[in-house]
Amino acid sequence: MLYIFGFDRLGVVAGDLYFVNPDPLEGQEGPEQGVRLELRLLERGALRGSVYSARPIAIERPIWRADLLESVANPGTLDRAHHHPRFRGWEPGPRHFVDEMDADPPAWVLARLSDLDALLGDAGVAVDELGPDDGRQLRSALPEITTALHRLLDGVQRGELARPSADDARVSWL
Repeated sequence: MLYIFGFDRLGVVAGDLYFVNPDPLEGQEGPEQGVRLELRLLERGALRGSVYSARPIAIERPIWRADLLESVANPGTLDRAHHHPRFRGWEPGPRHFVDEMDADPPAWVLARLSDLDALLGDAGVAVDELGPDDGRQLRSALPEITTALHRLLDGVQRGELARPSADDARVSWL
């Protein structure tokens, strides 16, 4: 499942995720499941028809990522929750595990989103890359983003989302 929240130039995308065998880190071997949330730049495409035609929309360059993941062997723990404060192009930087995130990963993610200026500073992204009203619009949408994030997490816990695939090492929109 994929949720998309679009503002002027900024988008928040969130979806379920299953890794069959991620690059093993010390103590993090084996499959993992959960929810990924990313801040992305959005681009409006040119109309491809009349003024009434559908507008192409591109979900482009990632700015920041939070992974609310857990080992499949420990469902309900979010024992692998982390974030990626920076991207190099499309590639995320290393996983950052934050003590404050361990206590309540969804609340920590939403607190980060509410302080967009600090998040952008950590990501090395200039505020002028966004629209002038993106920060306010993002803060206004936090209740809906919270609902979507919890729906995804609940779906993972019920076994309805983040399901393994025999064909893919990673199952996700993101």
